[in-house]
Amino acid sequence: MISILFMEPLTSRVPMMVIEGNHEIEPQVSGITFKSYLTRFAVPSAESGSKSNLYYSFNAGGVHFIMLGAYVDYNSTGAQYAWLKKDLDLVDRTVTPWLVAAWHPPWYNSYSSHYQEFECMRQEMEAILYQYGVDIIFSGHVHAYERMNRVYNYTLDPCGPVYIIVGDGGNIEQVDVDFADDPGKCPSAGDNTPEFGGVCHLNFSSGPAKGQFCWNRQPDWSAYRESSFGHGILEVMNSTYALWTWHRNQDVYNEDSHGDQIYIVRQPELCSKTLKAPSSLPPSLSLSEACFHHHSLLIFSLYSLLIGALSLSLCHSA
Repeated sequence: MISILFMEPLTSRVPMMVIEGNHEIEPQVSGITFKSYLTRFAVPSAESGSKSNLYYSFNAGGVHFIMLGAYVDYNSTGAQYAWLKKDLDLVDRTVTPWLVAAWHPPWYNSYSSHYQEFECMRQEMEAILYQYGVDIIFSGHVHAYERMNRVYNYTLDPCGPVYIIVGDGGNIEQVDVDFADDPGKCPSAGDNTPEFGGVCHLNFSSGPAKGQFCWNRQPDWSAYRESSFGHGILEVMNSTYALWTWHRNQDVYNEDSHGDQIYIVRQPELCSKTLKAPSSLPPSLSLSEACFHHHSLLIFSLYSLLIGALSLSLCHSA
């Protein structure tokens, strides 16, 4: 009843894409899982060649979105990985120059909560996303905000994706405030066990944290982090520039106020990957002229009534 009262007015009017999280597992008798989630939400799985509603892809304007399932087999020998490889092969960067992925639990996270929880998934899938030049990756799960510098395999890399945690939409479990690099806040090896998959916690093999499980300061790959509830907006300007803005909830009381803002710039000519040809659009020609009639404002937020799921609202503005 609560979900109907608060969510239906939004979901009935605003196009929304979701991906499952840990709270949507809801194990039942006979091994049934995700029953409520799969019943309530329709996603374009069949249209994107997926045989499961737990992972799929779609296009919005000049962006190809890949929604991955962290609570279903993600091994490189599994069905999801095979579908991902096929989907990436079909991406035409002349049509959708931007490649954005999203799933629930983050791979890069400097909070104590869920620290290295899905390291196994990172080890299985990070390389293929890097190989195909994914630009931005969104996750939730951690009840706070954090944006990473471009990174690959825990090393700063100008060709790596920009990882962003927007798990701060609000929830009954309060905001996460402890960082793994705070004194006495580094999780133990037995902490942060995932609800699905194995445990692959590791000590860093190079850099300032070499030999350690946690850094003793904010990691180099962590650009900005803040323990506040809020939401983010990604505005794709053209084939080269996208503006990411994160708003704290309290920013609504201050005009033109925001917590974090950055232009994300694609430079495919500097990063040679196994991609289809980079966009032939000149930088001065916006996607609003070439692919659609409006800028694409893509609002990412973790909604409190869908505690596990990462929700993407698609709003076009003139």
